[in-house]
Amino acid sequence: MQKGLLILVLFFQSLMVQSQYAVDTSYTIKSTYAKLVKKYPFITVAERQNTAAVEQQNDIVYQQQKGRILHLDAFINKNKKRNPAVIMIHGGGWRSGNKNSMQALGQEIASKGYSCFAIEYRLSLEAKYPEGIYDVKNAIKFIKDNAKKFNVDPDKIAVLGCSSGGQMAALIGTTNEDKAFEDQLNKSKSTSKVQAIIDIDGVLAFKHKESSEGDMAAFWLGGKSDEKPENWKNASALSHTNKNTPPILFICSSIDRFHAGRDDMISILNEYKIYSEVQTIKDSPHSFWFFEPWFSETALYTTRFLDKIFK
Repeated sequence: MQKGLLILVLFFQSLMVQSQYAVDTSYTIKSTYAKLVKKYPFITVAERQNTAAVEQQNDIVYQQQKGRILHLDAFINKNKKRNPAVIMIHGGGWRSGNKNSMQALGQEIASKGYSCFAIEYRLSLEAKYPEGIYDVKNAIKFIKDNAKKFNVDPDKIAVLGCSSGGQMAALIGTTNEDKAFEDQLNKSKSTSKVQAIIDIDGVLAFKHKESSEGDMAAFWLGGKSDEKPENWKNASALSHTNKNTPPILFICSSIDRFHAGRDDMISILNEYKIYSEVQTIKDSPHSFWFFEPWFSETALYTTRFLDKIFK
């Protein structure tokens, strides 16, 4: 009885906390499809393909601070051996989006021998940079803490993100073991270190000759580039790229502005002989990963890269 009462209390506390901030629901697969289908009438929404080899667990609590509960969805390949893990970060301009949008890709990648985790993190209407980065890094620590339960090899972790999630993934990977990007309240003995990055159409530099980031970025970063120049620089993965950066895969649309800083980053990686790979999906729009025929191509590039790095 006491356990049941505690669960109810935590549930209502979660509802109360989450009702204290606005939620932007403008970026969804459905709304994106409605925009793109006019120009690309041949597209279809990628469907989640459930397989017996993959166990899905939804809404696992990975963090609770000051009453705010954050969840992740797990897609676990039931191999007898430990799997490399893929941390998945949804897009939405740091303001919108939902972990549910990563389910099809999570199922597909997990079916190829991985354990995938779609992460809920605090968005910009609730928390400004770098709080969302802390959240994802805390999720990585939680997954490592529970590696046996999730059938994960804690030394083989990739971080994957789409759009603004791609920017976050690149930043998380390039700030491995940088205490300035770690939540000091987290007492886990695990690290948030990752061994690979997959950036799907996410910018690498906010203030750059190729970049055209504006109000959405400014809202997350706490001000415009002339108001918060340190945030615009420090939130850019390019600023942290060095000899310790893990291998990275860039999966790109045909829209140049989403690749800002990529070529400069590759130049640095090449200096240190760190593997990088660019796959550009011809004539594709932003958010291509939600839709066929591009979804299958995205999944293929991703699993092929992961196999190269981890298997």
